[in-house]
Amino acid sequence: MSSLPHLLVVDDDREIRDLVKRFLTKHGFRVTLAEDAISCMAAIEAGKFDLVVLDVMMPGEDGLSVCRRIRATSELPVIMLTAMGEETDRIIGLEIGADDYLPKPFNPRELLARIKAILRRAEPKHDAPVTDTHFHFEGWQLDPRSRALTSPGGQDVELTSGEFDLLIAFVERPNRVLSRDQLLDITKGREAMPFDRSIDVQLSRLRRKIEEDHKLPRTIKTIRGGGYMFTAEVTRA
Repeated sequence: MSSLPHLLVVDDDREIRDLVKRFLTKHGFRVTLAEDAISCMAAIEAGKFDLVVLDVMMPGEDGLSVCRRIRATSELPVIMLTAMGEETDRIIGLEIGADDYLPKPFNPRELLARIKAILRRAEPKHDAPVTDTHFHFEGWQLDPRSRALTSPGGQDVELTSGEFDLLIAFVERPNRVLSRDQLLDITKGREAMPFDRSIDVQLSRLRRKIEEDHKLPRTIKTIRGGGYMFTAEVTRA
């Protein structure tokens, strides 16, 4: 079986599908194509993928609905392709669990960079010593090795890859003000685009999962004009 990362590219535009497949294949990926929601979900059920590139605007069931269905059953990374200027689609996509988005028309090299960044974050760090270190804060336990979060009550809390990376960024840097640009660089390895809302949206989802009252957050505070600060005491064990 091939060890190359396996990508699923979903777009109703045949020209775009073929172009993306040729480009990504050239750069060391296995690529399966799907033209709509039906063929996308059939491919996911039949195969194993490392990441999905998913267009929002498709006939029939749109990409946002498909992303919601994927996220309901798995943490498979998803990059959404959105029409230029459709800020609402990008925000909704991130809210329902997409890991990143790219506006059309896009440069294939930019797509390649986004894919590599997401897959790189998901890889085990073989060059780092294997430890059993866990982060603890306010009764919560975060295990970086298994990417697992456990609540004070002992329940497992599911996090998307974006939410996990954001929480790791905070617990490794408690009581420090981190700007949106810093968080985007730490978690996604890229600079912010104009009006980039990805950090705000993922932070909102994360707060809903770890804050007692996400409308009045105590653990991840907003610092006016500065960014965000993780205020909980963090210990490692």
